[in-house]
Amino acid sequence: MTPTNESKYYPPLTDGFGRRHTSLRISVTDRCNIRCFYCMPEENVRFRPREELLTFEEVEQVAAVMLRLGVTKFRLTGGEPLVRANLPNLVQRLASLPGLTDLALTTNGILLADQAPALKAAGLRRLNISLDALDAEAFRRIARRDGLEQVLEGIETARQLGFEKIRLNAVAIRGITEVQLLPLARFARERDLELRFIEFMPLDAESRWDNSQVMSGVEIRQCLEAEFGPLIPAPRPDPSQPATDFLFHDGRGRIGLIHPVTQPFCGDCNRLRITAEGKLRNCLFSTAEWDLRELLRAGTRENVVHGSVHRFAAASSAGIADSEQEAAMIARIRQCVAAKKPGHGIDTPEFIRPERAMYQIGG
Repeated sequence: MTPTNESKYYPPLTDGFGRRHTSLRISVTDRCNIRCFYCMPEENVRFRPREELLTFEEVEQVAAVMLRLGVTKFRLTGGEPLVRANLPNLVQRLASLPGLTDLALTTNGILLADQAPALKAAGLRRLNISLDALDAEAFRRIARRDGLEQVLEGIETARQLGFEKIRLNAVAIRGITEVQLLPLARFARERDLELRFIEFMPLDAESRWDNSQVMSGVEIRQCLEAEFGPLIPAPRPDPSQPATDFLFHDGRGRIGLIHPVTQPFCGDCNRLRITAEGKLRNCLFSTAEWDLRELLRAGTRENVVHGSVHRFAAASSAGIADSEQEAAMIARIRQCVAAKKPGHGIDTPEFIRPERAMYQIGG
């Protein structure tokens, strides 16, 4: 996954605050086989009809344009991406694109044991697996479905297959997570897996989130240090990574703490997101979206957006886009990036909660 001399590249995607965007999260479905309360409703979920979702060919087309704009990292998300039929086909398509340096996938792990071999063979190298609890009762309380044993089987299968990196993600929720902290940390340490705790965010579909439910990264660190001793700050090779990483003092294991609520990291954000039906978002908490699907599916004449495409093409020092459709897409992507705010504002009185829940946006 390295650039070739045949590829044409354009000026990078830099917003009004100097943040260069090099990472794209691609949701492939809004469907899921569990119903975690921090993400989805428990029952009567309305999913997008299949014809509204981007096809693999359309995802590949968007990805190719993004790569030419300096995006080098893709992460496949959902919903649960493994419920999308023939996902290894998409992985293979993306892994073969010139300029890609990293391709990862976030999954709840329930279907992973069956699909991991095909995914790895297709070119997937990194996995994030959600594991909020190691106790079956606590797992069901969060997921509102059974499935812990399947998740654990998926983790072990991925380990045996030798993925380059397997990371466990746990959402930190007061009243639930406290008793899961140490078992999760031991589980990860014993298997040489990286563990990340993520503060509970206001993206639940039932709008029941309350700040009092947020177990902060500072509290989690204090709990871990009380058991395992001092956590040593780890080097931060990528300033845009969302986690603050620590090493256990005995050298066994690595912990990441993601504080989107109590310590926002928006100043270094380099991420864009595209929903399963092709809406581009410049922030997880954005209240605006830019439609790429309509450009992909419209005729060439309709793809030209009020002349802005031609103005961009003329001004581009990297040359003219290969087609009006590509030029229209580039113009819309740049509009999205230019509109990005300095931060999500969860910690301010002006915060406006997105209408979409996490499963509709892409984790």
